[in-house]
Amino acid sequence: MEYIWLALAIVSALVGLMGAILPMLPGPPVSYAALWMMWLHDKGSVSSSELWVMGLLMVAVTIIDYVAPIWLAKLGGGSKQSIRGATWGLVIGLFCGPLGLVLGPFIGALIGELATNVPFGQALKVASSSFLAFILTTGLKFVYCVAVVVMILFRLI
Repeated sequence: MEYIWLALAIVSALVGLMGAILPMLPGPPVSYAALWMMWLHDKGSVSSSELWVMGLLMVAVTIIDYVAPIWLAKLGGGSKQSIRGATWGLVIGLFCGPLGLVLGPFIGALIGELATNVPFGQALKVASSSFLAFILTTGLKFVYCVAVVVMILFRLI
């Protein structure tokens, strides 16, 4: 049974890492679940204090992931259309490779904001804010998930 928990922990950590970039997967919660599976594999490998700290960080990263795009879009003068556009741009960008992942949210936010009949300069500012939020939150999620993978790898070595 211990090896099943170990295998599930490794798979969860890798899926969490993918989820840090892909919007359909909740990366940090899945990575955090991997730490619990490591704890179930060998109760001495992950301490309860590490579980608490990483759990609190996971909650913080998840909240920031939901709040930052809205806050930065509003700060840039954006509407709900730009946020929806950025989300759709990201989903469509998934099928266009790495460049689509980067440019999709920007183009989607730009189109979404232009759909509200604002001047191009204002739409560009909002799209830039949405893009910045995407980069920041994706980076934050990625760093968290990499930290979990590193923790697990050090436990295995």
